[in-house]
Amino acid sequence: LFTRPRRFGKSLNMSMLKKFFDINGNKEIFKHLKIAQETRLCEEYMGKYPVISVSLKGVDGSTFEAARAALKIIIGNEAMRFSFLKQSEQLTLEEKQIYKKLIEIGQAGNDMYAMSEDLLTASLKLLSALLKKHYGIPVILLVDEYDVPLDKAFQNGYYDEMVSLIRGLMGNALKTNENLKFAVLTGCLRIAKESI
Repeated sequence: LFTRPRRFGKSLNMSMLKKFFDINGNKEIFKHLKIAQETRLCEEYMGKYPVISVSLKGVDGSTFEAARAALKIIIGNEAMRFSFLKQSEQLTLEEKQIYKKLIEIGQAGNDMYAMSEDLLTASLKLLSALLKKHYGIPVILLVDEYDVPLDKAFQNGYYDEMVSLIRGLMGNALKTNENLKFAVLTGCLRIAKESI
């Protein structure tokens, strides 16, 4: 549905999904794609939802600490995209403080983002809650290449720590998260096999 006529050869990817669902997206880019013919689907979903989109492809490192710091950067950068939450009239002062913790920069010599591991594992759920409250509608969560951190961890000898971190992050974000409309995960490894 997200493809152009054959001569263009454009296929579905997370970037296209983000642009399709995002409440701030540009609907014009879809008018020549097959999806535009699905009028009911477009009316219900196109440009209707806040979207959190992260790719875990860059969560790499020879140590668990380096990989965790890379994950903080990915999630912190995505949280920075929603800087309007600092002034949102729908959020309480406490909720704004939570948002500021997600984007707080670390001190010199430390990780780029200062979030603790507990905050990191809760980050996607917290961000989805803040966005739902701001917009008054549920959030779509897109997680691309969720399994790359696990593969890199296996190769570098910190697999158990990374499985625990990813399990906590995904468990918080996906299990009983009433702030989500739905989530899309991509990867090569089977989620059940990886105990996530």
